[in-house]
Amino acid sequence: MKKVFLLTILLLVTTITFSQRGIKIGYIDTEYILENLPEYNQISKRLDDKASQWKKEIDDRLRKIEQKKESLKSERILLTDEMIDEIENEILIDEEELNEYQQKRFGPRGDLIIQKQQLIQPIQDQIFNAIRELAKSKNYDFIFDKSADIVMLYSDKRYDLSDQILRTISRANNRKKVNSKRDKREIENENLIDDSIVANNEENENNNNNKVEEPNRKLSVKEILKKRKEKNSDKRKVKD
Repeated sequence: MKKVFLLTILLLVTTITFSQRGIKIGYIDTEYILENLPEYNQISKRLDDKASQWKKEIDDRLRKIEQKKESLKSERILLTDEMIDEIENEILIDEEELNEYQQKRFGPRGDLIIQKQQLIQPIQDQIFNAIRELAKSKNYDFIFDKSADIVMLYSDKRYDLSDQILRTISRANNRKKVNSKRDKREIENENLIDDSIVANNEENENNNNNKVEEPNRKLSVKEILKKRKEKNSDKRKVKD
Protein backbone atom coordinates (compact mmCIF):
# COMPACT_ATOMS: atom_id res chain seq x y z
CA MET A 1 0.00 0.00 0.00
CA LYS A 2 2.88 2.34 0.85
CA LYS A 3 4.52 1.67 -2.53
CA VAL A 4 1.30 2.43 -4.38
CA PHE A 5 0.90 5.71 -2.46
CA LEU A 6 4.47 6.77 -3.27
CA LEU A 7 4.05 5.91 -6.94
CA THR A 8 0.76 7.86 -7.07
CA ILE A 9 2.39 10.98 -5.57
CA LEU A 10 5.33 10.60 -7.93
CA LEU A 11 3.07 10.34 -10.98
CA LEU A 12 1.15 13.45 -9.92
CA VAL A 13 4.36 15.44 -9.43
CA THR A 14 5.74 14.15 -12.72
CA THR A 15 2.55 15.10 -14.60
CA ILE A 16 2.54 18.65 -13.21
CA THR A 17 6.26 19.12 -13.88
CA PHE A 18 6.03 17.64 -17.37
CA SER A 19 3.26 20.05 -18.27
CA GLN A 20 5.59 22.94 -17.44
CA ARG A 21 8.83 21.67 -19.00
CA GLY A 22 10.62 18.52 -20.16
CA ILE A 23 11.48 16.16 -17.32
CA LYS A 24 14.75 14.22 -17.11
CA ILE A 25 14.64 10.79 -15.45
CA GLY A 26 17.27 8.11 -14.99
CA TYR A 27 17.82 5.03 -12.87
CA ILE A 28 20.65 2.96 -11.41
CA ASP A 29 21.08 -0.65 -10.33
CA THR A 30 22.85 -0.61 -6.97
CA GLU A 31 23.45 -4.37 -7.00
CA TYR A 32 25.15 -4.11 -10.39
CA ILE A 33 27.33 -1.21 -9.18
CA LEU A 34 28.38 -3.04 -6.01
CA GLU A 35 29.22 -6.23 -7.88
CA ASN A 36 31.54 -4.27 -10.17
CA LEU A 37 33.41 -2.42 -7.41
CA PRO A 38 36.66 -4.16 -6.31
CA GLU A 39 36.32 -2.64 -2.82
CA TYR A 40 32.92 -4.28 -2.35
CA ASN A 41 34.22 -7.66 -3.54
CA GLN A 42 37.08 -7.46 -1.04
CA ILE A 43 34.66 -6.65 1.78
CA SER A 44 32.34 -9.48 0.72
CA LYS A 45 35.24 -11.94 0.80
CA ARG A 46 36.26 -10.83 4.28
CA LEU A 47 32.69 -11.21 5.53
CA ASP A 48 32.34 -14.62 3.85
CA ASP A 49 35.54 -15.79 5.55
CA LYS A 50 34.25 -14.67 8.94
CA ALA A 51 30.85 -16.25 8.34
CA SER A 52 32.53 -19.55 7.39
CA GLN A 53 34.62 -19.46 10.56
CA TRP A 54 31.55 -18.80 12.75
CA LYS A 55 29.58 -21.51 10.95
CA LYS A 56 32.37 -24.00 11.60
CA GLU A 57 32.29 -23.13 15.31
CA ILE A 58 28.51 -23.66 15.36
CA ASP A 59 28.84 -27.01 13.56
CA ASP A 60 31.53 -28.18 16.00
CA ARG A 61 29.41 -27.28 19.02
CA LEU A 62 26.34 -28.90 17.48
CA ARG A 63 28.35 -32.06 16.83
CA LYS A 64 29.41 -32.22 20.48
CA ILE A 65 25.81 -31.83 21.61
CA GLU A 66 24.73 -34.68 19.34
CA GLN A 67 27.54 -36.84 20.71
CA LYS A 68 26.33 -36.18 24.25
CA LYS A 69 22.81 -37.18 23.25
CA GLU A 70 24.03 -40.39 21.61
CA SER A 71 26.15 -41.26 24.65
CA LEU A 72 23.21 -40.69 26.97
CA LYS A 73 20.99 -42.83 24.77
CA SER A 74 23.41 -45.75 24.77
CA GLU A 75 24.34 -45.53 28.47
CA ARG A 76 20.95 -44.58 29.90
CA ILE A 77 20.32 -48.09 31.21
CA LEU A 78 23.52 -47.96 33.24
CA LEU A 79 22.93 -44.53 34.79
CA THR A 80 20.92 -43.47 37.81
CA ASP A 81 18.01 -41.06 37.44
CA GLU A 82 20.06 -38.33 39.09
CA MET A 83 22.91 -38.77 36.59
CA ILE A 84 20.47 -38.80 33.66
CA ASP A 85 18.89 -35.54 34.85
CA GLU A 86 22.31 -33.95 35.21
CA ILE A 87 23.40 -34.89 31.68
CA GLU A 88 20.08 -33.78 30.19
CA ASN A 89 20.43 -30.40 31.94
CA GLU A 90 23.94 -30.06 30.54
CA ILE A 91 22.63 -30.77 27.03
CA LEU A 92 19.83 -28.26 27.50
CA ILE A 93 22.28 -25.56 28.63
CA ASP A 94 24.58 -26.33 25.69
CA GLU A 95 21.67 -26.01 23.25
CA GLU A 96 20.58 -22.68 24.76
CA GLU A 97 24.13 -21.32 24.62
CA LEU A 98 24.48 -22.47 21.02
CA ASN A 99 21.22 -20.77 20.07
CA GLU A 100 22.41 -17.54 21.71
CA TYR A 101 25.70 -17.80 19.83
CA GLN A 102 23.88 -18.29 16.52
CA GLN A 103 21.76 -15.20 17.17
CA LYS A 104 24.85 -13.23 18.20
CA ARG A 105 26.61 -14.04 14.93
CA PHE A 106 23.81 -14.43 12.37
CA GLY A 107 20.73 -12.89 13.97
CA PRO A 108 18.91 -9.76 12.71
CA ARG A 109 21.15 -7.67 14.97
CA GLY A 110 24.09 -10.05 14.85
CA ASP A 111 27.75 -9.42 14.16
CA LEU A 112 27.48 -10.30 10.46
CA ILE A 113 24.78 -7.70 9.77
CA ILE A 114 26.47 -5.01 11.89
CA GLN A 115 29.91 -5.52 10.36
CA LYS A 116 28.45 -5.59 6.85
CA GLN A 117 26.70 -2.26 7.46
CA GLN A 118 29.86 -0.72 8.91
CA LEU A 119 32.07 -1.90 6.05
CA ILE A 120 29.66 -1.12 3.21
CA GLN A 121 28.51 2.28 4.50
CA PRO A 122 31.51 4.16 2.98
CA ILE A 123 30.82 2.55 -0.42
CA GLN A 124 27.13 3.45 -0.21
CA ASP A 125 28.16 7.02 0.59
CA GLN A 126 30.35 7.01 -2.51
CA ILE A 127 27.44 5.85 -4.66
CA PHE A 128 25.13 8.49 -3.18
CA ASN A 129 27.69 11.27 -3.72
CA ALA A 130 28.28 10.12 -7.31
CA ILE A 131 24.51 10.13 -7.98
CA ARG A 132 24.15 13.61 -6.52
CA GLU A 133 27.11 14.86 -8.57
CA LEU A 134 25.68 13.38 -11.77
CA ALA A 135 22.17 14.69 -11.07
CA LYS A 136 23.46 18.24 -10.56
CA SER A 137 25.84 18.25 -13.51
CA LYS A 138 23.34 16.67 -15.96
CA ASN A 139 20.18 18.30 -14.55
CA TYR A 140 18.30 15.10 -13.71
CA ASP A 141 14.93 15.53 -12.03
CA PHE A 142 14.63 11.93 -10.75
CA ILE A 143 17.09 9.07 -10.38
CA PHE A 144 15.55 5.80 -9.20
CA ASP A 145 17.20 2.68 -7.82
CA LYS A 146 16.18 -0.46 -9.72
CA SER A 147 17.24 -2.58 -6.71
CA ALA A 148 15.07 -0.64 -4.23
CA ASP A 149 11.49 -1.20 -3.09
CA ILE A 150 9.88 0.79 -5.91
CA VAL A 151 8.81 -1.71 -8.55
CA MET A 152 9.96 -0.88 -12.08
CA LEU A 153 7.76 -2.81 -14.47
CA TYR A 154 9.79 -1.63 -17.44
CA SER A 155 13.11 0.20 -17.78
CA ASP A 156 14.79 1.34 -20.99
CA LYS A 157 18.55 0.73 -21.01
CA ARG A 158 19.06 4.25 -22.41
CA TYR A 159 18.20 5.68 -18.99
CA ASP A 160 20.45 3.34 -17.01
CA LEU A 161 23.11 5.50 -15.30
CA SER A 162 24.85 2.65 -13.44
CA ASP A 163 27.97 2.63 -15.63
CA GLN A 164 28.31 6.40 -15.33
CA ILE A 165 28.16 6.10 -11.54
CA LEU A 166 30.79 3.34 -11.66
CA ARG A 167 33.10 5.53 -13.76
CA THR A 168 32.67 8.45 -11.35
CA ILE A 169 33.54 6.29 -8.34
CA SER A 170 36.50 4.69 -10.16
CA ARG A 171 37.91 8.10 -11.09
CA ALA A 172 37.58 9.27 -7.47
CA ASN A 173 39.30 6.13 -6.18
CA ASN A 174 42.09 6.45 -8.75
CA ARG A 175 42.68 10.05 -7.69
CA LYS A 176 42.95 8.89 -4.07
CA LYS A 177 45.46 6.22 -5.08
CA VAL A 178 47.55 8.75 -7.04
CA ASN A 179 47.52 11.19 -4.13
CA SER A 180 48.51 8.47 -1.67
CA LYS A 181 51.37 7.36 -3.95
CA ARG A 182 52.52 10.98 -4.36
CA ASP A 183 52.44 11.49 -0.58
CA LYS A 184 54.41 8.29 -0.10
CA ARG A 185 57.06 9.41 -2.62
CA GLU A 186 57.34 12.81 -0.91
CA ILE A 187 57.84 11.15 2.48
CA GLU A 188 60.47 8.83 1.02
CA ASN A 189 62.28 11.79 -0.60
CA GLU A 190 62.22 13.71 2.68
CA ASN A 191 63.70 10.70 4.44
CA LEU A 192 66.43 10.45 1.80
CA ILE A 193 67.29 14.14 2.23
CA ASP A 194 67.37 13.79 6.01
CA ASP A 195 69.57 10.70 5.75
CA SER A 196 71.91 12.55 3.37
CA ILE A 197 72.20 15.50 5.76
CA VAL A 198 72.91 13.20 8.68
CA ALA A 199 75.52 11.31 6.66
CA ASN A 200 77.27 14.56 5.63
CA ASN A 201 77.26 15.86 9.19
CA GLU A 202 78.73 12.62 10.44
CA GLU A 203 81.39 12.73 7.72
CA ASN A 204 82.33 16.33 8.61
CA GLU A 205 82.51 15.46 12.29
CA ASN A 206 84.74 12.52 11.51
CA ASN A 207 87.01 14.73 9.37
CA ASN A 208 87.24 17.33 12.14
CA ASN A 209 87.97 14.68 14.70
CA ASN A 210 90.66 13.26 12.46
CA LYS A 211 92.25 16.71 12.18
CA VAL A 212 92.26 17.27 15.92
CA GLU A 213 93.41 13.84 16.84
CA GLU A 214 96.11 13.62 14.14
CA PRO A 215 99.33 12.57 15.96
CA ASN A 216 102.64 14.59 15.65
CA ARG A 217 104.89 12.84 13.22
CA LYS A 218 108.67 12.68 13.70
CA LEU A 219 110.80 15.23 11.84
CA SER A 220 113.54 14.03 9.58
CA VAL A 221 117.20 15.06 10.17
CA LYS A 222 117.05 17.39 7.20
CA GLU A 223 113.95 19.11 8.59
CA ILE A 224 115.59 19.49 12.03
CA LEU A 225 118.70 21.11 10.54
CA LYS A 226 116.54 23.42 8.44
CA LYS A 227 114.56 24.53 11.52
CA ARG A 228 117.78 25.19 13.45
CA LYS A 229 119.14 27.22 10.56
CA GLU A 230 115.96 29.30 10.44
CA LYS A 231 116.16 29.80 14.21
CA ASN A 232 119.78 30.99 14.09
CA SER A 233 118.92 33.28 11.18
CA ASP A 234 116.12 34.84 13.23
CA LYS A 235 118.51 35.41 16.16
CA ARG A 236 121.03 37.23 13.93
CA LYS A 237 118.31 39.49 12.59
CA VAL A 238 117.36 40.40 16.17
CA LYS A 239 120.97 41.24 17.08
CA ASP A 240 121.41 43.35 13.98
